[in-house]
Amino acid sequence: MTAVDTATRDVVAELRRRGIGDLDDSTLTRALYSTDASLYRVVPQVVVRPRSVDEVLATIEACRTTGTPLTSRGAGTSIAGNAVGTGVVLDFSRHLNRVHEIDAEARTATVDPGTVHAVLQKAAMARGLRFGPDPSTHTRCTVGGMIGNNACGSRALAYGRTSDNVVRLDAVTMAGERLSLGGEQAASSTLDQLKSIVADELAVIRTEFGTFGRQVSGYSLEHLLPENGFDVATFMAGTEGTLATLTSATVRLVEDPSHRLMLVLGYGSMAEAADDVPAILEFSPTACEGLDSRIVNVVRDHGGTVPELPRGQGWLFVEISGADAGEIADTVRKAAAAASAVDSRIVTDPREQAVLWRIREEGAGLATRTLPRKALSGWEDAAVPPERLGTYLREQDVLLAEYGLDGVPYGHFGDGCVHIRIDFPLDDPGGHDLFRGFLVEAATLVSSLGGSLSGEHGDGRARSELLPLMYSDTAIGLFGKVKSVFDPDDLLNPGVLVRPSALDADLRGPESMHARLGLRLLHDEGDFGKAVHRCTGVGKCLADNSSSHGVMCPSFQATRNEKDSTRGRARVLQEMVDGRLVTGGWRSPEVHEALDLCLSCKGCTSDCPTGTDMATYKSEVLHQAYKGRLRPRSHYLLGQLPRWARLTSPFALLANLALRTPGVRSVIRWAAGVDQRRSLPMFARGSFRRWAGKRPVAPRDDRPPVLIWVDSFTDYFTTAGGKAALSVLESAGYRVEVLGRRACCGLTWITTGQLDHARELIAETVATLHPYVAAGTPIVGLEPSCLAVLRSDAVELTDDPRAVEVAGGVFTLAELLQRTPGWAAPDLTGTHVVVQPHCHQASVMGFDADMALLESTGATIQRLSGCCGLAGNFGVEKGHHEVSVAVAELQLLPALRNARADTIVLADGFSCRTQLKDLADHSALHLAQLLDH
Repeated sequence: MTAVDTATRDVVAELRRRGIGDLDDSTLTRALYSTDASLYRVVPQVVVRPRSVDEVLATIEACRTTGTPLTSRGAGTSIAGNAVGTGVVLDFSRHLNRVHEIDAEARTATVDPGTVHAVLQKAAMARGLRFGPDPSTHTRCTVGGMIGNNACGSRALAYGRTSDNVVRLDAVTMAGERLSLGGEQAASSTLDQLKSIVADELAVIRTEFGTFGRQVSGYSLEHLLPENGFDVATFMAGTEGTLATLTSATVRLVEDPSHRLMLVLGYGSMAEAADDVPAILEFSPTACEGLDSRIVNVVRDHGGTVPELPRGQGWLFVEISGADAGEIADTVRKAAAAASAVDSRIVTDPREQAVLWRIREEGAGLATRTLPRKALSGWEDAAVPPERLGTYLREQDVLLAEYGLDGVPYGHFGDGCVHIRIDFPLDDPGGHDLFRGFLVEAATLVSSLGGSLSGEHGDGRARSELLPLMYSDTAIGLFGKVKSVFDPDDLLNPGVLVRPSALDADLRGPESMHARLGLRLLHDEGDFGKAVHRCTGVGKCLADNSSSHGVMCPSFQATRNEKDSTRGRARVLQEMVDGRLVTGGWRSPEVHEALDLCLSCKGCTSDCPTGTDMATYKSEVLHQAYKGRLRPRSHYLLGQLPRWARLTSPFALLANLALRTPGVRSVIRWAAGVDQRRSLPMFARGSFRRWAGKRPVAPRDDRPPVLIWVDSFTDYFTTAGGKAALSVLESAGYRVEVLGRRACCGLTWITTGQLDHARELIAETVATLHPYVAAGTPIVGLEPSCLAVLRSDAVELTDDPRAVEVAGGVFTLAELLQRTPGWAAPDLTGTHVVVQPHCHQASVMGFDADMALLESTGATIQRLSGCCGLAGNFGVEKGHHEVSVAVAELQLLPALRNARADTIVLADGFSCRTQLKDLADHSALHLAQLLDH
């Protein structure tokens, strides 16, 4: 047993002796927490998720007794390596995550450290208030994490940093001393020592600290000056968990403005945009954000909607807000006139504003995809006084060029704070030396301009070593003295701020993984390692998607377990590629446990700003793990369902009789690996293709042709949607042909990792469909998941160039009808419709065409977010039933319970309709059936 193993055993035993229940030292969990959103990898010994303040205190006692380092963690989105540690990681987000009180009169909120910002914001806004700081990760970052890093966000111009909004903090030192900070502070030997240290160095603190608003690096000692009231609560913001552990916070709330307008200013370059910031600040904006055009181009290139933007290669997003709409409009016009922009636009539509702000919020993820090489964090959030911002950006560009690097800047330009993702070649020979050299020179540049190495994310492992370039030896010595008062044994987040780790130590291992794959992984050069390292840890998959029409990540939404998030799964796959912690390769039990509850919904392909595609990675893992081996029973039956459906269809009556017979039905479920609580789908009495083949052949005429591509589900199980689609298309003026031969997309083989046969099937289907595409005949698919295969997976399975052409020639019913001249949707005024978009459609094709069509009917439409919970074979497989139902309970089932009796439920997906029938005994319609009424 190694020394590390012995230490882990000792601290785990001590934690259990003290009654800590939710702790985990498994390889899987240690892999999940081995990194945050930074470039650093530090594997913890054990993860504790405290259920009470008493358990926090017990954990601290256990760590002190055993000499084990302790690192506090919220959402784990820290970009500088602030939230990783070698000992105990204390994750507050799981249990200690409540808003305890909103005091509207005092305008304060008291919360647990693990409370998500968006949860606090929702509670505050119900009282007409808001918590001012709003980081881009507000849907998942925690208040404790915000305090730890002194987070700011886009609207810090109006509301200040987190430190400006702290009222009281309850914290505990490593010695077990409980501190109540803010207002009247109780007597404390720790605070007395701190006051003495400050008194000895007043001149240094007054001259080196608090020089401008975004000076976040190091300890913010200016708050401890006598003239600032020795404000220890405010001082603690930004100490990055190195001095004490937070147990409760009371924060200041502000009134939410009644009106907001957005002014978008376009410039020839980001530096020119920066030059204009001082002029814009004269108009007291709520926000003044910079955005590089390359980030917006990523959204456009991947089919995202981008509102109209003014001409330019870079923009300032300027928000003016207040109580008087007329006054705001006048201020915006004056700001536009005063700007030196090449073009401008005032955005008044709140929906367009929301889309633009969302693009800005997702900058960290989107920026990773902007350059030929992957753009990385590392030099992430330096800040300079705003009047020097243009100079800084130009000199930074020169420095990047000297190192052969490129970077994409964006960020809080009104505060002089620049986020940038840079294409550091860390895997290349000499890559680490280049990384170190650049960071040293970049820090020197920032310091020469009177700036701060960190403007809001903290120093962490990325910048703590560089602090002597910014501060005097005396100031650095002060940091050490303060640390010794609170944490003399250096157990709280060691390696950060004081006695720092080297900035190039603990960098993640190589990303590449050379293996012969079943999928081409075109966007990642066929490299599985590069593919799974798309996940940078920004954690959007941890957000509640109930109001965003997002899909990812259904199982995490239900379980709230990190291992069931897209990020968590990516972390385990990254550790598999690394091979030091997760050592079993494709067959590692940790990998299969992490992937077990992945629904293969493809939600992450569109919702994740970095383009992580966990459904594809799961297919590859299953393909590799079971290659030449015995598979689970469900892979042979559910994974090859179209084959069995085709063979069984001629005997549908007998098959259905068997499926209705209790004993036989139970045996079939067992053989197929199906949960006994699930129904088995009944076969149509005659296939859709056979029905269509019996229709009289229409003479060729001048009507434009259209082909209905028949998927296995429409063909063998639910033919009503196909028949209705044929009727609707004929009514729309088309000469409709139904593809008479079998053309399977191989979806069920893909999701179960049987990629060799899936490739054969898709090659045949591409060959069958291509002549129609080449002739200009549009092809309509009725099952969203099958159509999504042709639009995305087909080109990953085969290198046939015709697959790309077919992907561009297949359409959903709504997409085709929307572009059909003279076609109008039926008038459904007075009809109420609840619509459940299929995950694959929302994620791959998008649902905009369907929504536009549905809204044109005049019906009242309620669009649901997320997944229905069945997701093909997932929800019916043994071991998945509870999670499948829990996913359905997030939105689908409550929507049905709350719906009017005459509400129509619309679900194009066979899986979605099956889930509705199984769990709510409700028969849903296909869009074609609704339009054919």
